[in-house]
Amino acid sequence: MAKQKGIIKVEGTLGDITFLKTADGYIARERTSLNGDRIKNDASFQRTRENNAEFGRAAQVGQIIRTAFRPLYSGVADSRMTGRLTKELMRVIRTDASNQRGQRTPEDGELGLLQGFNFSRDASLSSKLYVQFDATIDRAAGTATVALPLFAPGKMVSSPSGATHFRLLSGLAQIDFATGDYNLSQTRSAETLVNNPAEVQLQLATTFEPGTEDVLLLAFGIEFMQVVNGQQYALNDSGYNALAIVLVDHPGL
Repeated sequence: MAKQKGIIKVEGTLGDITFLKTADGYIARERTSLNGDRIKNDASFQRTRENNAEFGRAAQVGQIIRTAFRPLYSGVADSRMTGRLTKELMRVIRTDASNQRGQRTPEDGELGLLQGFNFSRDASLSSKLYVQFDATIDRAAGTATVALPLFAPGKMVSSPSGATHFRLLSGLAQIDFATGDYNLSQTRSAETLVNNPAEVQLQLATTFEPGTEDVLLLAFGIEFMQVVNGQQYALNDSGYNALAIVLVDHPGL
């Protein structure tokens, strides 16, 4: 696959070369004799069919996770978040030791590998908040908590230019991957001045159905705001705000 250069950008097919526009710019690639029927039935493409099946499951589970957390990552996620999440879920699938190749699933793999996934590649949580925090999930009590020690925002928060305030947010997604059902419990802290020299101590707690057997994913993040004429305006940019999956609780593994 080659990239097009020059003033004139071409789209379409010329001979055996197809020209198209992608997120990476204009590219050119050679036409292939492969077709869907051959890939579905030819024995030599057995591995391809297995890979396609597992990729499909990763994409499906990724869609469920994205849908569940959408109220939190809106204004945070970068344009390649979907692909990055699918890639991580493929890593999870490859850890499934219960099913045969081609039949492996994310829910039978090590979902804990999702821990640390940032919804924005441009703003990781650790690059915005320099504070060690404790994330816990109590299935019996039906509570998920993110607790931060005393810290001075003026020293421990990396805020973008123009931001006057920030707030922390967390969300607990309860997901049944078999049915696609999910529920999100979320909470946000009060707005805090980014240059506040005084120490503050914050804790975010969410609740869910006690004793559930669903997969639980806890996300935690920070979002910035700007006060203009007494009104708070969110800085909705993937380079400013950060959100990450900080804890995974899978009862089956």
